[in-house]
Amino acid sequence: MFSPFDLPDGIFLLITDELAAPADFALISSLISHLKCFNKTKIIYLSILESWNRLQSLCTKSGINLSPRSVSETLHFIDVLSHLPRLNTNEAPSLRIIYDLVAGILEGRQGGMIILDDISSLEWTGHSLEDLSRFCRALRVLCLKTKTTLIVRHHILAPNEPDELLRRLQQICSYHMDVRPLSSGRSGAVSGEIALHAGPSLLGSDSRPESVQVKLLSRQRALQYRLTDSDVVFFERGSSRGVL
Repeated sequence: MFSPFDLPDGIFLLITDELAAPADFALISSLISHLKCFNKTKIIYLSILESWNRLQSLCTKSGINLSPRSVSETLHFIDVLSHLPRLNTNEAPSLRIIYDLVAGILEGRQGGMIILDDISSLEWTGHSLEDLSRFCRALRVLCLKTKTTLIVRHHILAPNEPDELLRRLQQICSYHMDVRPLSSGRSGAVSGEIALHAGPSLLGSDSRPESVQVKLLSRQRALQYRLTDSDVVFFERGSSRGVL
């Protein structure tokens, strides 16, 4: 996973963000880092609202052209809503269709990456908490079997009132990367800050190897970041000097 966090592969990383501090950079950095380190494994980008053109544009700014990856089918961009049938009922279509599609791509493969961007939009389109929880758990089990990294983004609308979907995701994730704007308000020098928490699943079968040292960051010791035209710079609070 991208520096300075250097998370191990095969985990379930939950990324939360807010309107004032979108975590696009974390998704793009994770995607690019995986492409550079594992150029033959499968990457599946499950997009709810993000367009392929915008994803390409964001990666191009970092010097990565996604088109060859798409042509070689090492990168699969899936427009989730376009794959779900429009039913003349009040019920949202089953996410089983998406799961089967992902499972088919990963069949016989090991060590890939799945990015779900973003699960909150699926909830807004009518999918129940039970359906979304079941979908994420099924993806997690599939990822454990195939040693695949799972990254799920969830948008926070009310920071001081955690929603039920967030609580359920926190219970099954390996790590929770919490991206927030500065509590003091907007700043030209600082775009936001990141905390990194361990999830309950680290106590289970997918706990990180002992050789991998992950530095957790509480909200009080959150790492700050500044977005540039083509990159992101991380630094400790009270210092504009990058840690990379």
